[in-house]
Formats: sequence, structure tokens, C-alpha cells
Amino acid sequence: MTENEFLNKYAAKLNDQQLTAVRTINGPVLLLAVPGSGKTTVLVNRLGYMVYVGGISPDNILTLTYTVAATRDMSRRFEALFGSEMAGKLEFRTINGICARIISHYGNMIGKKSFDLLTDEKVSGRILTDLFVKNMDEYPTESDIKGIRTLITYCKNMLLEEREIRQLGEDEGVKLWEIYDGYNKALKSRSLMDYDDQMIYAYRMLKGSLQLLDFYRNRYRYICVDEAQDTSRIQHMIISLLSGESGNLFMVGDEDQSIYGFRAAYPEALLNFEKEHSAAKVLIMDKNYRSDARIVEIADKFIQKNFNRHEKHMSPTRGAETDIKVVTLGSRKTQYKYLLDIARNCKSQTAVLYRDNESILPLADLLERESIPYRIKSSDMAFFTHRVVVDVTNILKFALSPMDPELFMKIYFKFQTFLRKPDAERMCIIADERHMGILDAAEEIDINRHILGNVRSLRTHFRNMALESPSKALARIDKYMGYGDYLRDNNMDDNKLFILEMLAKNEDTIQGFLDRLKELRAILSDKRDDYSSDFILSTIHSSKGLEYDEVILMDVINGVFPNRIIRDFKTATPRDKNEYEEERRIFYVGITRAKEKLTLLRYDGEPSLFVGELFPKEKARLKESVSKSKTKESILSRPTMLLKKKTSETSKEKVPDNLVIGERVRQIKYGSGVITDVSWDDDEIPTKFTVHFDDGNERIFMYPFAFTTGMKLLH
Repeated sequence: MTENEFLNKYAAKLNDQQLTAVRTINGPVLLLAVPGSGKTTVLVNRLGYMVYVGGISPDNILTLTYTVAATRDMSRRFEALFGSEMAGKLEFRTINGICARIISHYGNMIGKKSFDLLTDEKVSGRILTDLFVKNMDEYPTESDIKGIRTLITYCKNMLLEEREIRQLGEDEGVKLWEIYDGYNKALKSRSLMDYDDQMIYAYRMLKGSLQLLDFYRNRYRYICVDEAQDTSRIQHMIISLLSGESGNLFMVGDEDQSIYGFRAAYPEALLNFEKEHSAAKVLIMDKNYRSDARIVEIADKFIQKNFNRHEKHMSPTRGAETDIKVVTLGSRKTQYKYLLDIARNCKSQTAVLYRDNESILPLADLLERESIPYRIKSSDMAFFTHRVVVDVTNILKFALSPMDPELFMKIYFKFQTFLRKPDAERMCIIADERHMGILDAAEEIDINRHILGNVRSLRTHFRNMALESPSKALARIDKYMGYGDYLRDNNMDDNKLFILEMLAKNEDTIQGFLDRLKELRAILSDKRDDYSSDFILSTIHSSKGLEYDEVILMDVINGVFPNRIIRDFKTATPRDKNEYEEERRIFYVGITRAKEKLTLLRYDGEPSLFVGELFPKEKARLKESVSKSKTKESILSRPTMLLKKKTSETSKEKVPDNLVIGERVRQIKYGSGVITDVSWDDDEIPTKFTVHFDDGNERIFMYPFAFTTGMKLLH
């Protein structure tokens, strides 16, 4: 087939950028594809072009995708365009899939059986549980084990050394190295490897055997990688090894959409592509076909402020037919009623997106109670087994069963009573012998007067709690019994308490609340997608690669989204900076899921760095409303339409309402430069900022004085 025949038959609708990517088949090529630019269409067409026009044998092409589901989808897309016969000849695999083949091949070469792949999570769970108990001196929750698994995966995919693993463990408050090392030894003693080991072993085999490496380099002379920004360091090393420094490697991705840092996604490989591959070509597809022009405009404006990225812009292909809407609700608590009303009246595809799975649980509870249809993508049940949730449910259970020694020993040290473990154990024994409440038994042992006073106070709290509504009981646990202080002292997430309080509002008794938690977990675990419903609930991570007519982003407030902010970039660690930039990328991915309408939810009295950055006037309006709300109740909801054309009045303003790191400024004396650091006060108002000027000088300026004396933002 000639090139013209192919292009006329299969690629007639592709734009110039897409056609360039399809036709560039030799050498190392990085294709940077912004959201909605048609990357999968290009990848599928390029595979067809390689075979039908380039004359490349399908046996010599390997297409790597991030998940098994993605391999199936890619194969189906190719089959729909080029037919099943050719689709059957091409190889679509995950990186783990190709690693399994390499390991098996190497075993046959040396006449040795490879380790078996550990696929049963119950086996690994028992190993990790034993190691957790041994090293942490307490029994782990399901959520603890899930967290350890994630950390181990991160360590292996990033090829961390012992020193780095120990430091990560300190940061996470867990003896990670001891558990990590014990886990690996346990697997080896059983001749087992996990999915992460599979990649490490395959890499070592390729590095150690030139014969093995040559075989796969000759077999797969053309390698195509989809979602390259999501692959890990070890995965990139395997891909680079297979392709060689100047081999035919085609990587499609966008570092701006790299949001899987917790799984060891390594977007740095895209940033270093030209350094690691000689004569590399970098192509860009910057046209967004998905979203309204105003959505594209704010998304591009936002992501430009990230530092670790290629220089590129996203441009719209559609017109500007809608305004972005910021809805400021009276408080975070009122968002669930607001969203429930939207669900009741939902007539078109509407997706509510959120940073963390737990954010949506109170809404899901309300939807289930009212039998309102909805779809929920990848509902993670980790919340129900998180240590904070387990603690709170154990505290509530003990209020109803004050003679239960097992419950008491799990919670006694979490109330700042300073009760020692031997004394707690003695109280349990006396309570059992005399058939009395365990806290009553404190009167029968010899303990410090101050500690006895603390225990008596705790006993009063538990007696009162048993008669209260679950909502009041949770407020008591958080504010008056010392558990909230325990969480903050141990740097633990107290957002779980907020979610529990929202769920508790719909129950009258503690036992009813405990039963509802079990019931809700079962409902969400067993829930099947209702494709007839246009109301969709999803984390931003689960929505990646998808698109919706309307998107509502909830909880766009500091501490939730972003979950962390950096107040002083000069003292921030590289890890802090990387995590903050990923938070920004998650927000970027969220807003670019919207096709027609985008709404951001925030709350009176709650600062929002992201909304303030996009819409400085909205930030100023919120500050005014916060001061007024001290004297009167906040309005339930107040939609604000944004992104209209600037008036001559706004263009004359000298002092910007907000400062954003990465923005360029011009100063009369020093010329042009970029803002590299901003300090804020407790009300999120800038106080001073640092500018790195183009001539290399760096200066600190006071806000707003610098702008009233001639400094200007460069737009």
C-alpha cells in the first residue's frame, strides 16, 4: 500500500501534527500529547502505517501499555480499523507481561526453573502482617497492609537503596526497611517473586546476558509505549535497554498528566529523553479536541506554573461557549446536600470528581438512602479499615461495652491519660474478677493521682457518650477526649473524622451508626455500574483518559485539594516540591476531563490556593466574605461566573490579587524575571516574594509595595 493510499483510507481526518507522528517511525521519538489531542488514535494509525507503508513485520513490533485493560482496548481499537487478522499478529503487552517472557526464556537458556510468581494476596498479606506485628508491636489493619504494599512497590520500582528506604520509613512513621527486607527474604525462601521483583529480575537478566538482550533487541526492533508518563523508573530502564540508545523507540505521554507518584511513576524519563537517546526527536500534539476553549485556557494557564515540564502550550479547537463556575458553599458540610440536589435533577452526563475516595462516601450514603441512581468508579474500601476509622469504631464499641478488655487494650493509650500498659492490663484483670467496668477498676490499683484523675474524666466521657447521638459522640471523641490531639501529635490524617461525622449525621444511635458503616462498605463493595445513570462519581485518578460533558470538582480547598501546600519553597525538600507539583498535575487532569461545563466547589472561610491562582478576584471576594461571615451566617451557595473578558477597569489595576510561583514580572531597575518563592500570612495573603531575574540576580520584594512602585506582571 502506498503512503497516499494509506493516508486517504485511514488517516484522512488527522491534522498535521498527528500525521507527522504517524509518519515518524524510525529512531527514538517522544510524542508529547496534551489532553484530548487524540494520542490513542495516532498510536493505532502509526502501527498500521508501520506495517502497511513501512513494510515492517508485525513480529518485530512490541506495543507496551500500562494495564492489561489498556492492552485489550488498544488491540480492539486496532482491530476496528485494520481488521482482526492483522491485529492478531501484533503484540500488545504490559511491561510485566514482557518481563514474564524474558524470565521464562532465560530459565530455559540456563536450564533452571525461575521463581514462581506470587499472585495470592492472602499469602503476601500473612507475611506482611507477621512482619508488621514483629516490627511495629501492634496488629495492622487492612489499610496498614495496603499502605505497606504500596511503599514496597514504590521502593522496588524506584530501585531505592537501604538508606533511602529507611528515610522513607521515617517519613511515613513505619519501620519500612525491616519489613521490606524481611518480606524479600520470606519470598526468596519460598522461591517466590512478586510483580515488582519480576521486573527487577528481568532487567538483571537482560543486563547480565548479552545473548538474551540481543535476542529481544532483534525480535522487537520497534517498541511503542503508551502512557509513558505513568511508567516507573525500573520500567523505563527495561524499555531503554530493549530499544538501545538509538533504537526505534516511540514513547507517547505527557509529563503534565503524570499523577501516579505513589506507584513510582517516573516522569523524569520524559524530561531526560533527549539526553538518554541520541538523535532523539520530540514531537508535540498541542491541540485539544475535547473541551470548551475556556476550559482549555484555564488548564493551560494553570499547568504553565509547574517547573518540571517540557515547554508547550495546549490550544483549543473549539469555541468558548461557557464560563467556568466557582460555587462557594457555606461550609464543607453543605456540599453533600448541594450535590444530592444535582443528582436528583440530573438530566445530562455529570461527573463529580474528587482527590480521595473517602470524600464521596457521605454523598454515596445519601444517594443509597434515597435510591437515587448513580455510577461510581473504582470505589476503594480502604477508608473502612484505616487506622483512624478502626480506632473510632473501637472507641464507640467500648462505650457500649465498657467491660471488654480486648477493645480497651486497643484504645487506652490514645486519650492522653498517660496510663501505663501494665496498669491497663491490671485494670482488665480486676474488672473481670469483680464484674465491673474496666475504667472503674482504676480506683482499685495504685496509680498516680493525676493519672487517676485523667481516667475518671475519661470514664465520665464514655458514660455520657453511650447515651448520645453518634454525631455528638464523634465530636466528643475529637475535641474533648484527647483523640484529636493524639492524631495531630502523631501527624495522622484527621480528615477521616470529618467523613465519619458526615456519615454519623444520618443515624440516631451509636449501634445504628456502626451497623451502617458495615452496610455501606458492603453496598459499595458489591455495587455494579448502572450505565443508565448520567450521574457519575470518580476519583480523578480513575477518570484519567476519560471525558465527561460536565465535571464538578469538589473539595478544592487547602488541606484536601491540594492536600499539602508549600509556604516556603526555599526550605522545602525536593520530595515536598515533587509532591506539590503532582498535586497540581492531578488538578490539571481533573479539569481537563470536562467537555462542556466545569464547576469548582469551595467553601466560605476555607482558603483555596488553586482557585485563588486561577481566579484572583474570586480569592479577594472570599476574603471579604470571610470577614463578613464573622457577623452573619454564610449563604448556602453562591455561584460565581468567571473567565469573562477583562474590562478596561481590571486591566488598569497595578497590584495583583495573588502571586503565583512561576509567573514572570518586570521591575524598572532589574528588568524581567520569574517569581521563585512566595511567603503568605495565615490568611493566605502574600507578604514577600523572591524574583530570579534573567541576568542571574535574585531579589526579595515586599508585597504589595513592589507593585505600587512600578513592578508589573507579564501576561
